[in-house]
Amino acid sequence: MLDLITQQAQKKLWEKFNNSLTSEVAEEFLQTLLTLMQIVFVVNHDYRKNLKNFQGKYQFCSQDGEVTIAAVFHNNRMDVMEKKIDNPNITITFRDGKTLLNFIIAPRQDILGSMLRHDVVTEGNLNYLYKFGFMAKQLQLMMPQLPR
Repeated sequence: MLDLITQQAQKKLWEKFNNSLTSEVAEEFLQTLLTLMQIVFVVNHDYRKNLKNFQGKYQFCSQDGEVTIAAVFHNNRMDVMEKKIDNPNITITFRDGKTLLNFIIAPRQDILGSMLRHDVVTEGNLNYLYKFGFMAKQLQLMMPQLPR
C-alpha cells in the first residue's frame, strides 16, 4: 500500500515537473525540481549516491528578488527553503526567472556564456554549480515520457 502511495506521489510530482517545464514559471519549476530531487534521493539508490558525504549550500535568486530558494545538502540528505541562507557555497543570481529556467534545462549548460551575456552572476565555488547541473540533468533523463 505504501509503495502504491509513493508511486502516485511520484507520478503527480513528475506531472507537475513536466507542467512547470512548459509553463516557464521559474520559481515553481525550481521548487518542483528540488522537491523531486528530495524524493528521488530517498527512493532511488543510484541517485542517492550523489548525496553520499556531500556537504553544500546553494542559494538561487533572481535579480528582481522574485525567486529566492536555497538547497542545503548535509548528513546525506537535502533540505529546501524559500529564503536566503547564511554562508552558501555558491549563490547563483539569474537575470530573471526565464533565464533561470533556460539555464537549468539547457542540454549543455554554458556558465561562461551565461556570465558573458550577464544572464547569470555567481559568487562562490563553480564546482557546486556543475554538480547541481549534473544532478538536475540526471533527474531530467529519469523523467518518464508522459502521453501527449
